[in-house]
Amino acid sequence: MNRPTDAGRLPRPPLALVGRTRPERGSAPPPRPESDQVRPGRDAGRTARRDGGPGGPGARQSDAERLAAEVRERTADLQRVKAEFDNYRRRVHRDRLAVGQIAVVNVLERLLPVLDAIAEATEQGEVTGGFRRVADLLDTELAALGLAPLGAPGEPFDPNVHEAVTYRPAGAGARPAAGERPVCAEVVRRGFRVGDRLLRPAQVAVTGAPTANTPKRGRR
Repeated sequence: MNRPTDAGRLPRPPLALVGRTRPERGSAPPPRPESDQVRPGRDAGRTARRDGGPGGPGARQSDAERLAAEVRERTADLQRVKAEFDNYRRRVHRDRLAVGQIAVVNVLERLLPVLDAIAEATEQGEVTGGFRRVADLLDTELAALGLAPLGAPGEPFDPNVHEAVTYRPAGAGARPAAGERPVCAEVVRRGFRVGDRLLRPAQVAVTGAPTANTPKRGRR
């Protein structure tokens, strides 16, 4: 009787067990299904939104506060720059007026000898006809520039704008009343001013009660 040829061999394992061999020690485990894997980005975003992270109500509130602080800071900067510019503009305007007034004063001071010559010629009756019209026009234009004459007979003596060149006592037997101020009896040379600036005091002859503290020259 013949023996089978496969005697002594192990039987083959079932097909269902093929491929389910135990992994060797030290090898990586097989990957888990996608449904069981942890999705860090999506889950972290959900957790951050729940905890007030980026995109949550807390983050929106902090961004609004930061923007409000920046707006307040920029508004304060703009207000400060505007105030500095307004001060600069006022200062420039004031300086321009001062420079213009100084230029006018310099020109008018150079014209004072001309006005003295015209006044002297007028007293001598030499300014007539066309010369009279030129003199009147010159006075009008100078007045438009702010030039004003000082000194007139009969006005009270003011040491700030008058220069006393001589003193004339009161008439014979006349005694000045108590407290009476000295007056300008005669104007020797007219004075002039431009606005609040005195170009030169008027030279006058003073009459009346002299005082010990009355200065004899005007102050500029």
